[in-house]
Order: sequence, then C-alpha cells, then structure tokens
Amino acid sequence: MIVTQLVTGPFQENCYIVTDEATGATAIVDPGSDGERIIAEVEDKGLDVYAIWITHAHVDHIGAIAAIKRRWNVPVHMHPRDASLYRVAHRQAEVYGIPFEQPPPPDVDFADEQSLELGDLVFSVFRAPGHSPGHVIIHGSGHALVGDCLFAGSVGRTDLAYSNPADLESSLERIAALPPETIIHPGHGESSTIGEERATNPFLNGTARLIRDPST
Repeated sequence: MIVTQLVTGPFQENCYIVTDEATGATAIVDPGSDGERIIAEVEDKGLDVYAIWITHAHVDHIGAIAAIKRRWNVPVHMHPRDASLYRVAHRQAEVYGIPFEQPPPPDVDFADEQSLELGDLVFSVFRAPGHSPGHVIIHGSGHALVGDCLFAGSVGRTDLAYSNPADLESSLERIAALPPETIIHPGHGESSTIGEERATNPFLNGTARLIRDPST
C-alpha cells in the first residue's frame, strides 16, 4: 500500500492518493483543492483511479471533486449524514471568499462497519461523528485516514455548524482502540501513529476533554 500526501488549497488540506502497489488501483481521498495538480500527480505515476473517498463534506475536503470527476468518471463515496453540508459547500466557500466548483452528487453511501476493497487491499469504514455528523474513518493495512477527527497532538474543531463535542469524544475513543502501530493520516498537518497520539495527545489519552463535566 502506498499513501501519497498532497497539501492543497488555502486551508492546507491533505489530499491522499491511496494505491494498491500490486495492481495500481487507486482511490483519491479528500481532494480539497488544486484538482489539476492532483490529476497530474496520478497521471505521472500511471495509476488507475477507481474511486473518490470523502471522510467528510467540509468545503476544504471536496473542492477538487468536480475536476477529478471530469477526468475520471469514478464513484464518489461519502456518508449520507454529511449530505446537507455537501449540498451547501458553495455557500461556505463564499463566506471564506475562495474559488469553488460545486461537485456533483455522491454516487455511493458509506455505511458504518462496511468493508471497502481497492485492488487487493481491504479497508474498514466506521462513522466517527463530531467534527461533522457523517465523518468517517477509513483504515486498513496498518493505515488510517482520519480526516479532521484527529490531528498530531490535537483534534478537529467542534464549534462549526453540525459539529458536536460529545460525539467527537466518543469517536476518539473508538479511534484510540486501533492498534498502536497504525499510521494516521489526518486532514491537516503531519502524520503520526495511534501509539504516539495515545502517549502525547491530551484529547486521546484522557488528560483533556472537549466537554466539561458539570460536577468538576
């Protein structure tokens, strides 16, 4: 398995090109911006694009979908609980004053606990709400695409529309249960491992909380 990270757009969002080395089968994960650059990277490597996977539907994670769909008419996978965010992403882009092309509707719904194949690779998908209601984690072969749930040393925002800090805390517990050697690939910033984050990330090891206990 090969994971190529491209930092895209004004939000410095991480798009990932995930490839089965044996077959060249490729999924483009969270193409947030710079569609032509992502396309060029894939074409330079001679990869076969099979799908676009979306961890969540915030504007900085979906801005290059339209361009990629024009180049390769492959299915866009997204959890349906993020559909309302996806439909109005162009309005979010207007608020931030960034160029944005509204993507076509998703083709395939992610479901909790589903199995996902890419060439000879098999991934598991689980819903991890909190940063957004339909946020998902995609993990397999020792890697986890964690979107904006978990960052190296931090976690995703919960002050956005449809965010929920209690839900994110529950999702982080589920993420923390992954094997410690699992490499995490977040939506922003550097990669890390579950073990490193358990040891040093206060939101993953229980020394900090997103919601305050009223009894304390």
